[in-house]
Amino acid sequence: MAGKKKKLTKLQKEVMEEGGTEKAFTGKYVKHKGEGDFVCAKCGNPLFKSDVKFDSGTGWPSFYDAIPGSVKFKTDFKMIVPRKEVVCAKCGAHLGHVFKDAPQTPTGKRFCINSCALDFKKGRDKKK
Repeated sequence: MAGKKKKLTKLQKEVMEEGGTEKAFTGKYVKHKGEGDFVCAKCGNPLFKSDVKFDSGTGWPSFYDAIPGSVKFKTDFKMIVPRKEVVCAKCGAHLGHVFKDAPQTPTGKRFCINSCALDFKKGRDKKK
């Protein structure tokens, strides 16, 4: 997508540019099971491999690890308790938040990501 800016939907702008959140259980990737890469819907940066996706029951796609160097973290003070915001390392788009509340995963982390902030590229998972 070099040089081209993707036209975002109203919801994508609200989430990715204004830090909003889509409604739980409404996103197209909540129950998605395909093999491949989840990429930033704004710039195409590969973010998560499908083999680290798990069902957290929260209503948003959940991953226990990101592709190294693909995301950055910010402290989000929008709620009473500070949260760790996840943004795309390439374009800075808001993706969601990461929590340390998934003891069932190898990392203990749950990257809680908005479906509308993701696109999916089919293919076999390849560890980076």
